[in-house]
This record gives sequence, C-alpha cells and structure tokens, in this order.
Amino acid sequence: MDLLGFTRAAITMAMRVLVRFRAGRIANVNQAQPVSEMSSNPVSIGADTDVHRGRGTILLVEDETFLRQVTCEILESAGYRVLQSRNATEAISAFQEYKAIVRLLLTDVVLPGQNGRDLANDLRTVCPKLRIIFISGYPENAVTEHGIQEDGMFYLPKPFSLQALTRKVRQVLEEKETANPSD
Repeated sequence: MDLLGFTRAAITMAMRVLVRFRAGRIANVNQAQPVSEMSSNPVSIGADTDVHRGRGTILLVEDETFLRQVTCEILESAGYRVLQSRNATEAISAFQEYKAIVRLLLTDVVLPGQNGRDLANDLRTVCPKLRIIFISGYPENAVTEHGIQEDGMFYLPKPFSLQALTRKVRQVLEEKETANPSD
C-alpha cells in the first residue's frame, strides 16, 4: 500500500480531530482516536484557553486532505471564512472569484504542479498587498532560502498547534490592519 492509500485508509477508519469552541474559547479537543473509542464528551484540555475571534476570508491551499480539513475547521471555529483548495489551479480559480474579500493566503510550500511560492507571486500580481503565510514541514532556513521572507510573507512550520496557527493568522492580519487601516 502506498502512502496515499494508507492515508485514505486511516481517514476511512475514522481517525479525526474534533475541535469545539464555546463563546470564543477552546472548549475541548479529541486527537486521532478511532470513533469507536471516542466518548460523546470530548476530553478537556484543561481550563478554557482564550481564542481570538477572527474575521475575514482566508484562502487555504493544502494538498493533504486531512490537514486541510483540520486547518479549515480550526480557522472557521475561530471565526474566519475559509476557501479551501487542493492545489494552485484550484486556488487561482477561487481567488479570481473572491479576490475582493480574500485577506490572507495560507499555503503549503510544496504543492502538486505549481509550488506555493509561485502561487503567491501570481496572486500578488493581482493583489500586491495580499498577506501570505507559508506552511511547510521543511526547516525554516531551507524554506526561507527560496525567498519567502518578503514584505507581507510569513512562515509557520508543520506540525503546528491550534494556538500557533490562530496566533500567526491573527498576527499577520492585525499587522496589515495596523499598517494599512484603509484596506
């Protein structure tokens, strides 16, 4: 069985992450448990953790289905609208339709076909102030050598926690609002 087959089998066996939010606070998390082993009451991660209630639209580009779905669920639960794409072609199509409201591109660096860096360049020709967060399992120095540390471009290493993801998105979007209040 190849890696893709294994991944599909794992997802089919109902391995999943559930994130539930209550009134702007993280309430509970269940991680990678078969549904048969999950209780109807998710395991608490301790005292409720503050979560920023986001606003705005994010274009998420990730070819790994499970990671894309979990990332989307986290961001939507935090208050963001998320447009999901599996590759650069889908992302460009979504961006063309929603460019007036997309505030952030959150993209994997390595994608099938066109890579995340080239995708970012293409979208920035249409919208030069578009904020970008690159996500990658490669070390930051290997990624930044390829020129992703330009103005408005940021990096978030995989794997990332729920808190790291929401904190980075908030930081990037708030920096834009502070720097360009008219946008």
